[in-house]
Amino acid sequence: MTPALTTGRFGRREVRRWLNLSERQLRSWERQGLIAPAEAYGFRELIALRSLVKLRRDRVPPRKIRQAILALRARLRDVADPLVELKLFSEGGQVRVQVGGCPMEPVTGQLLLDFGPEELRKLVQFPEPSREPAGLPAGRAAAAADRLFEEGVRLEHAGAVEEAREVYLRALEADPNHAGALINLGTIHFTAREFGQARQYYERAVAADPDNALARFNLANVFDELGLRLEALVHYQAALKLAPDYADAHYNLALLYQTIGQPLRAVRHWRIYLRLDPGSPWAAIARRELDRIYRETVVESGEPRP
Repeated sequence: MTPALTTGRFGRREVRRWLNLSERQLRSWERQGLIAPAEAYGFRELIALRSLVKLRRDRVPPRKIRQAILALRARLRDVADPLVELKLFSEGGQVRVQVGGCPMEPVTGQLLLDFGPEELRKLVQFPEPSREPAGLPAGRAAAAADRLFEEGVRLEHAGAVEEAREVYLRALEADPNHAGALINLGTIHFTAREFGQARQYYERAVAADPDNALARFNLANVFDELGLRLEALVHYQAALKLAPDYADAHYNLALLYQTIGQPLRAVRHWRIYLRLDPGSPWAAIARRELDRIYRETVVESGEPRP
């Protein structure tokens, strides 16, 4: 299987896997009105879900998140979805929103200008040229990169790959650590069999977001193509540690184990793959390989087939 592309629509199970969310947690957020129920998500909804995950990891209670969202919808009439259109973050267990370069208390609308020493230091520092364009605050740079990334995805879907590549590069000018742009640039080069350049972008994506299972998976695919089996093994395993139900990673890892002469380890991953994705076009190959391992290894050793 080839590396995955950050595309426009993502299935529910795939999104839960990427964000390490349980179905129970996602349904809870839907019941509370924090996210609209859906079986597939676009890029905008992914932004909202990522914001929710970050707020909850920072131990912000769901009721406070919902209160902030409702207040922002009422206060900012032109903002339909605050989680998507605004930068929400936590501060001392409270929800804050970035407005005009300043944090605001969503419920009262009060701009929080009483910065502490650390915030004042950041305000008077010049931005690092390698991380964002001069004069552009970090929040705006990230938002600009997100918009460019989304434009690149649309272009790529339309078949304008070269134009998409240029737009992804512009996204990286705004935010050099934008994992989505790095991943998609890597995939463009991988598809062109430019594995050295693909490797560079995937490695940058892993460095920017070490917990991104997709970046780990794609980097493993590059190493596999380059014949660097040990490196590929490490990153497939890392992807599965981050996302245990990542079906494609189980598939590719099973193939890799067979390639390096460890068929019994491949059996486990073939079985998991078939449990996760039994109806895919690749399932027939998985069943064929599993059957071949049983015939050539298990049966010959005298062990009963399960």
